[in-house]
Amino acid sequence: MQKRTFGRLGEISALTLGGGGTGQVWGPTSREEPVATVLEAVESGITFLDAAPGYGNGEAELVIEEAFNGQLPDGVQVSTKCRLGNPAPEQVLSIFEGSLNESLTRMRLGRVDLFFLHNQIIPDNTTERNQGTPRSLFTEAVRPALEQLVATGRIGGWGITAIGVPSAIVDTIQDDPPPDAVLVVANLLDSPGGLKRYDEPARPRDIIAVAHRRGIGVMGIRAVQAGALTDAFDRDLPEDHPDMADFRRAEPFRVLATEIGEPPALLAHRYSLSMEGISTLILGVKNRTELRECVVAEARGLLEPGLIARIDAAVGR
Repeated sequence: MQKRTFGRLGEISALTLGGGGTGQVWGPTSREEPVATVLEAVESGITFLDAAPGYGNGEAELVIEEAFNGQLPDGVQVSTKCRLGNPAPEQVLSIFEGSLNESLTRMRLGRVDLFFLHNQIIPDNTTERNQGTPRSLFTEAVRPALEQLVATGRIGGWGITAIGVPSAIVDTIQDDPPPDAVLVVANLLDSPGGLKRYDEPARPRDIIAVAHRRGIGVMGIRAVQAGALTDAFDRDLPEDHPDMADFRRAEPFRVLATEIGEPPALLAHRYSLSMEGISTLILGVKNRTELRECVVAEARGLLEPGLIARIDAAVGR
């Protein structure tokens, strides 16, 4: 599998195995299947495992522990996350430490390579401050706490989940010291779907470009936009759900995928892998069948500019 530059953190496989699928966020499965999926992912050349306590109430982290018995293979790295919200500044470090300790215990590890703030960063003038972490709190307490965890060796680096208010995300990326990595929506619709909880237009490509210029590792998420870029959803959604609206918008894309003879999900992954500035694409697969399709997508290589233009035109991008 191709390796790509991952900001200041060296190199990373073009694909990362996410914990959403193995933690059963994207549908139920047995414990044995996610464990087998993690093992096969590493065998296929994937060098990074992305987990979080919120993925199945720690299930994704427990799967990693069961797969490797607390001893990650050489060259394999792991991340986890913490939802913080808007606590008092003096509480930030202890919240991070408590969440990290629980994650390390579940995975039976002594440290993680990356630790992410796993909620939106919002402007200070946002009225509903309980929806995320205000920029002033991030500057005053969150970033210093993350830097302290790096200094003590508990984490190798830190990152942000860049799905919040775009202006606040861009300001955070441009600050010093910047994050080591960002998680950013990277799909052909430029859509965060149901993750959009702000009034500004979504600007994922702008965020990717700013992060890339600063030498920050960019981890693309939602390549198939929660299933909207596949043949069909594997869960029930109301007709007015944002992901369902994206599914309808993507119908011309599915027609084009049929025309060129590729499954929509495979083509969507190839598109995201072809986006400029993406270091690695986080997979939301829950079993080996879905994993293998993504591995095939990576092996087929980047899309030609002409095909990218046809896809963009099909969805009105």
